[in-house]
Amino acid sequence: MSNQELTDFLILRSLDEPITEDELEAAGEQSGRALEELRDEGFGIRWVESEVMTNEDGHVTGTFCHYEADDEETIREHADRAGLPATRIDRRGEPLQGE
Repeated sequence: MSNQELTDFLILRSLDEPITEDELEAAGEQSGRALEELRDEGFGIRWVESEVMTNEDGHVTGTFCHYEADDEETIREHADRAGLPATRIDRRGEPLQGE
C-alpha cells in the first residue's frame, strides 16, 4: 500500500435497473478482487463501509460507499475494474453530530 495518507471518499453508485441481493453479493465479491489487485499494484485504497439503497419492493437501487484512497483516480480505477458505477465521488467532510 502507498505510504501517503489516504483521503476519505464517499461514492454514490446509482443503478439504472434494480438488482437482487444475490447480484449485490456478486458485485461485492468483484469489488473485493479489484481492491486486492490495486493494492498488489501499490495503490492505496481501502473499503470502509457501504449503505444499500432499495426501492419499495426491496430491490437494490444503488449503494452509498465510504472508501479511503490515494485520490479520486484510484476510486475511479477500482470502479472500472469491478464493473461498478461511480455516479458521484466526493471527499468526506466532518460528520454531523446527531441526537
